[in-house]
Amino acid sequence: MSRNQTVNAVEGQKPALPDAAADAGAAGVSITIIQARKGWLAINWTELWHYRELLFFLTWRDIKVRYKQTVLGAAWAVIQPLFSMVIFSIIFGNFAKIPSDGLPYPIFVYAGLLPWTFFANSVSQSSLSLVAQANLLTKVYFPRLYIPTASIGVSLVDFAVSLAVYAGIMLWYGHLPGAGVLLLPLMILLMFLAAAGMGYLLSSVTILYRDFRHIIPFLMQVWMFASPVIYPPSLLPDRYQWLLALNPMTGIIGGFRSTLLNRPFDWPALGISAAMSGGLLFLGLYKFRRTERRFADIV
Repeated sequence: MSRNQTVNAVEGQKPALPDAAADAGAAGVSITIIQARKGWLAINWTELWHYRELLFFLTWRDIKVRYKQTVLGAAWAVIQPLFSMVIFSIIFGNFAKIPSDGLPYPIFVYAGLLPWTFFANSVSQSSLSLVAQANLLTKVYFPRLYIPTASIGVSLVDFAVSLAVYAGIMLWYGHLPGAGVLLLPLMILLMFLAAAGMGYLLSSVTILYRDFRHIIPFLMQVWMFASPVIYPPSLLPDRYQWLLALNPMTGIIGGFRSTLLNRPFDWPALGISAAMSGGLLFLGLYKFRRTERRFADIV
């Protein structure tokens, strides 16, 4: 008998300890009982706090794995949005003459690429995280929610690097943010909630249906052009504005531009995006928790 014994219980039933476990408990051996929780989300927040150091370890491990044996290392976090900014500026800014609300197109499009790159990378990485960590799921118990969350944490580090680069670009153009920059933490929180909700949802779906991994890149590509990354929302006719507002990234991208470029806030669009992000997070957590009990059997 090991010093710590885990006893799995059937949902809705009080676990019955074997005689050996009962004897071990009488002898002072620590016994951990894992029992399914009831409720819509059934999230054990105490357990998540108890394992908080594990989240840091998983995130740090993923960061080292991503940049291990690479030529440019962490520079890849800069290259992706920077090269996208250059290409979009040439094609859409110079050739297509897409308006940029009176701002230089490079800083206009980069402000949209910041939240979008984080969102796309977070969703892409977290949606495949459970499949990639199949061996870990079957060997030891820990909050499974931390696996996709760690992937999102890695993208958050990349976002911080890209944000620092954007600060240099703004200095180059002589465009400094105003008092609205104080709302930047709120924009980052909304961006994180939207990415987490979509990541939890797609990770639980991908582990059930493996062909979904081929759909996600296409979904992200279509979603980018459905979001005001390379164009302002005002470019669309008024009759389509409500449809654009249903996209949670619309208000978030607009909020980032208002925060960083000292533009007026579109509070209705931002409020809709906040509500959509919250709803997406609830849906993702609900689907994840409903599927979590089958992870070890599926993989």
